[in-house]
Amino acid sequence: MRYDPDMLSFDVCNAARLRRDPRYDGRFFTAVKTTGIYCRPVCPAKQPLTRNVAYYPTAAAAEVAGFRPCLRCRPETAPFCPAWNGTRSTVARAMKLIDDGALDEGSVVDLAMRLGISSRHLARLFARHVGATPRQLAKTLRVQRAKRLLDAGDDSMTDIAFQAGFGSLRRFNAAFAELYGRSPSSLRAVRARRTQRAADDRSEKAGTEIETVGQAEHEHEQRSSRKQSGLLDDERTRRRGGNNGFLRNGHDGLSIMSSKNWPR
Repeated sequence: MRYDPDMLSFDVCNAARLRRDPRYDGRFFTAVKTTGIYCRPVCPAKQPLTRNVAYYPTAAAAEVAGFRPCLRCRPETAPFCPAWNGTRSTVARAMKLIDDGALDEGSVVDLAMRLGISSRHLARLFARHVGATPRQLAKTLRVQRAKRLLDAGDDSMTDIAFQAGFGSLRRFNAAFAELYGRSPSSLRAVRARRTQRAADDRSEKAGTEIETVGQAEHEHEQRSSRKQSGLLDDERTRRRGGNNGFLRNGHDGLSIMSSKNWPR
């Protein structure tokens, strides 16, 4: 597929990925050929070999190529910052309208008419700048909205489906099964387990720190006790030494006195 010539080069993307450079977050997505997963450039997972990666300008383009989102770095939370962001280009306006739900019920023809161009020209622009069709982008954005709602709260699956722009719960479940290979409820369960595991790790760490502090205090008390006991022993030894000296001198004195009084 042909992309915008202003798209970042492979070498630039690769260097940013290896650095996990946050300045490039949202500007491209890394697809790993060996796992079939695409990630943000800041993903904390182990870095794949360079020969096993490809780069795409949008999440939709990576999904069109057959890759599914990473559950660790969550591409749906990446900032929206394509190369044309901040301009009034036709593609930027189209993406904004799609993100606002223009294709949740409307058609691509209706969207093109709102932009003042033909649907065919709109398709060409999306193929060049986005790497996906307007419909494919709309699908990706709906799933991303749903994934954020799924992770953020405890709303029912039906509520999430309609809030995200799906016309029915069946389409909602089908979209997640196609993209993630699992149901939305199972993804929520995965998230809950990770949250619980993180909470358990924090509790274990806090318990270890408390135990360490308690052990240190106990050792300090033992040292203080041994030191006090040693001082008392030294005092008793000093006192015994003084008494022994007095008795010894007294004994010697008596011996001398007795020797002077002996008859000659």
